[in-house]
Amino acid sequence: MDFARIRKFTYIINTVILLLVIALAGFFVLCRATILIWFSIPTLMIYIIGYILISKERLDIYVRLVYFWITLYMCLCTLCLGYKLGFHLYCFSMIPIIFYTEYMADKLGKPKINAFVASGIIALCYLLSTGYTAFTGPLYSIDNNMAGSFWAFNSVIVLAFLVYYSRLMLSLIGDYENKLQKTALTDRLTGLYNRHYMMKELESSMKNGGSLFISMIDIDDFKMINDRYGHNAGDYVLVNVSRIMHEVCSDCRISRWGGEEFLVLSSGRNREDFIALIETLRKRVDAEDLVFGDDHIKVSVTAGIGDYTVGITVDRWVKAADDNLYTGKKSGKNKVIA
Repeated sequence: MDFARIRKFTYIINTVILLLVIALAGFFVLCRATILIWFSIPTLMIYIIGYILISKERLDIYVRLVYFWITLYMCLCTLCLGYKLGFHLYCFSMIPIIFYTEYMADKLGKPKINAFVASGIIALCYLLSTGYTAFTGPLYSIDNNMAGSFWAFNSVIVLAFLVYYSRLMLSLIGDYENKLQKTALTDRLTGLYNRHYMMKELESSMKNGGSLFISMIDIDDFKMINDRYGHNAGDYVLVNVSRIMHEVCSDCRISRWGGEEFLVLSSGRNREDFIALIETLRKRVDAEDLVFGDDHIKVSVTAGIGDYTVGITVDRWVKAADDNLYTGKKSGKNKVIA
């Protein structure tokens, strides 16, 4: 959903339309449709100007200009050559883009167009131009075989665009949903999973069974760090402790449980290896020289280990780790209790 991706997509669309206009200008020469040959010149200029508008991030002006010109172009081609050539089909490709454009303009804080009004105007122009030629006939006579071939060409172009556009929209929606899910399941400050995610992971792991262990980890004297160095320094400590956890426990699932508490979930290890891993983590944090501004902040953590046993509930499992953490806190801190 980022603006760079939207701009890239707009460049592609503008280029495709420009190439189509050039190809159609050649077709108009073959048909000796003088009005359309001359009209192709300002049409080419519109899409050249489009590149400038896109580069200057004036997509709001670009969209309005293109919508107006395509509608005018569609109507004029239909009036001159008739509806049997399929120029009116391009209106079907415009309407979904209009609604998407309105949505993206709202997300990006850009000026919006009224999608319903714009779609209504396009539909009205479509009905008037096709209706008029159905009763009076086109301005220029075209061979039926040529008309049929061009109807097939225009149909393929419109359908190909709709397929490509639909695929792009699904891709953008998928990316947006992934971002929403990541936002919902991760802690914004540390980038770790949040408590909601970890609760689901604990429940899922228990269903699968196997060798499971958790560790509740707490930063020692974190309130004193905040009081002495400030809350920005506290955030700095949280981010760096999280980084160390990622480095040491790279194959574990790690969450910020709340405040200065973290929970680490491991599967597939034996008990001794998991305790050794958390001990390595404790030593790494203890040895880390955290410098915030002119201050060197000494940080340590205390950890409690919780063993999984068949039939235990999530709450009891977490409480077992929390009880061991509490024991470590009461007996001096900066240690691992299993």
